[in-house]
Amino acid sequence: MGLTIGVDIGGTKIAAGVVDEDGNILSVHKVPTPGTPEGIVDAIASAVEGARAGNEIVGVGIGAAGYVNRQRSTVYFAPNIDWRQEPLKEKVEARVGLPVVVENDANAAAWGEYKFGAGKGHRNVICITLGTGLGGGVIIGNKLRRGHFGVAAEFGHIRMVPDGLLCGCGSQGCWEQYASGRALVRYATQRANATPENAQTLLALGDGTPEGIEGKHVSVAARQGDPVAVDSYRELARWVGAGLADLASLFDPSAFIVGGGLSDEGELLLDPIRKSYKRWLVGGNWRPVADVRAAELGNKAGLVGAADLARQPDPIM
Repeated sequence: MGLTIGVDIGGTKIAAGVVDEDGNILSVHKVPTPGTPEGIVDAIASAVEGARAGNEIVGVGIGAAGYVNRQRSTVYFAPNIDWRQEPLKEKVEARVGLPVVVENDANAAAWGEYKFGAGKGHRNVICITLGTGLGGGVIIGNKLRRGHFGVAAEFGHIRMVPDGLLCGCGSQGCWEQYASGRALVRYATQRANATPENAQTLLALGDGTPEGIEGKHVSVAARQGDPVAVDSYRELARWVGAGLADLASLFDPSAFIVGGGLSDEGELLLDPIRKSYKRWLVGGNWRPVADVRAAELGNKAGLVGAADLARQPDPIM
């Protein structure tokens, strides 16, 4: 099928990368992320043209943080960009003159991990991304499953706690309010307020107050054995594992792949996730248990996955 370009839309930059059929990134072109919806469309086209120079490209895949229709063409709704029923495929195609497919960014990252990363060799994989929020993707029978309308696998907005914490989506008790980077900082702040004597390393990394704790501080302090930071990771892992147990009841995958920025902590996070998952898995002592493993592609997964999905005529059914 030849070379394709994957596009990753970030909060500060838009990256377009030329990717071969083996998932190798051959070149990357980056441009700043503008502040307007139309400006972002122009920036995507600019990044694609920059990456395209000197390469024979057969298609473009765009990973967008939002709800994308089943036809991989329109963004129904994007929480961080003022896109409402945005015909992104049509607009970008008009600017670059190449076939374009649009994919939810978490789905794109899941596909990248399945094809070229931690999911290689598995037919049935569930991916979750733990970052500021919680996203995910479902691959069953070697196919990306996106649902009838194209907006499946919004795992972060499964309601875990009835009448729980208010979520940015407008609902209450969503999974990402208990299993995400924001949740980790909240756990650490609460614990540092309650027992500051157990958070001396953690507090020293910030401004000395619980309110000054940032996610990066919790990670560094946990690696150094700070009791509050370690306990905060365990609380996060407890919620992640409980959610995976529910997903196992729905999909019965052979592997769960944990990606996103928090997965960089490796076994500090994965080991307690596995324990929580087995604790909450129905019949966990008597049934096969899916492997829980870290993603391998890091922040490249979305770009690589989007580029590969541009080669797929219809990977969703």
